[in-house]
Amino acid sequence: MKIDLSGVHYGQLKESEKKYDAARLKNDIEGAKKYAQVCANFEKLLAEDVPGQAKAHLDKAKRWEEIVRTAGTAPRKKIVDRVDKGSENEDDFSGFGDTLIETSTVTWKDIGGLAEVKSLIMETVVIAGLSKPESIKPDKGILLFGPPGTGKTLLAAAAAGSLKATFYNVKIGSIISKYVGESSKLITSLYDSARKHAPSFVFIDELDAITMSRDDDQSEASRKVLASLLTELDGFQDKKSDKLILTIAATNTPKKLDDAILSRFPKRIYTPLPDKKACQEILKIQTKGLDISNIDLEKIGTMCVNKNYSGRDLQSVCRDAIKSMTQRVNKDIFDNIEKMAELPFEELQKKTLRTGPLTMEDFNKAIARVKSPLEPKDIKEQETFNKDFGSS
Repeated sequence: MKIDLSGVHYGQLKESEKKYDAARLKNDIEGAKKYAQVCANFEKLLAEDVPGQAKAHLDKAKRWEEIVRTAGTAPRKKIVDRVDKGSENEDDFSGFGDTLIETSTVTWKDIGGLAEVKSLIMETVVIAGLSKPESIKPDKGILLFGPPGTGKTLLAAAAAGSLKATFYNVKIGSIISKYVGESSKLITSLYDSARKHAPSFVFIDELDAITMSRDDDQSEASRKVLASLLTELDGFQDKKSDKLILTIAATNTPKKLDDAILSRFPKRIYTPLPDKKACQEILKIQTKGLDISNIDLEKIGTMCVNKNYSGRDLQSVCRDAIKSMTQRVNKDIFDNIEKMAELPFEELQKKTLRTGPLTMEDFNKAIARVKSPLEPKDIKEQETFNKDFGSS
């Protein structure tokens, strides 16, 4: 799994900009050139971290590299203007929020099962979007909790995609910085951007990583993120605004959440493991376009429920079964895989991977390989929390 380092790289970029400015003010040309190049390197890393903002970061990287070539020949203000388009604030994080914007093409039809969960989220979104009397206050936050792999990220993406709203997919690592005070600025920048691009959906995954009980041993950076997040969720600046800014957070361990954060999410929705019917729906989605006429979906659905499979596990089962089918149908390719691997990419593109009907044997093999990490006690714990604190 790829680790999101955008927040780390952004903080390191800002630190390098400060060192560049300090060297430039001391007329340390070599130092200025050194840190200008470091800034260019971090802009390139951010282009990889945030593909949706790649062009902007690569443009800034080119400007920094221009400075490396011309260090000592331009006044400092012009240098800052060329890179930051007029920003002279050394601690400016105003552009960070925009780097977290993603385009969601997911819709509700792309999610198998979870009918009740989808209905509860739809209700919140619709009420928030409607024109309504001032006395009707829509929910500003939704907490999705449940076992890993049950579709929490997909649900948030579908809410944004169906409404064609701006979608912020926030990984905890991107908003925690080791530099004093920067975490709060990153959170502020995130919500400033969300207000600017409303309607907006801010999705925060693994919420428990920054909001565990404050009796626990948290890092100072996590505490500051928590405090800033609580302030934004209170939304004093949005009290009389008709802009839709909905925060959807997800956790696999709801019992670890801080009481203060729970109170900011009045709608707490349990995302359970798929039942037999939901398993069949997910299997159909994951095998779309393939021949499944020889498959007993009801039997496979029952097997998956008995295995405590999540939606993610079902995706793995389908991938494994499809892999078995492609190896069977394309025996000529897989028997000569070493020779095929030596071909240039252009030659490989001229060849076609054939498909055939999926069989029960393909799925039986896949189910035998895929193991669920969940124990019955884990599921019972989630169900108990839902009974005590859930909205459904």
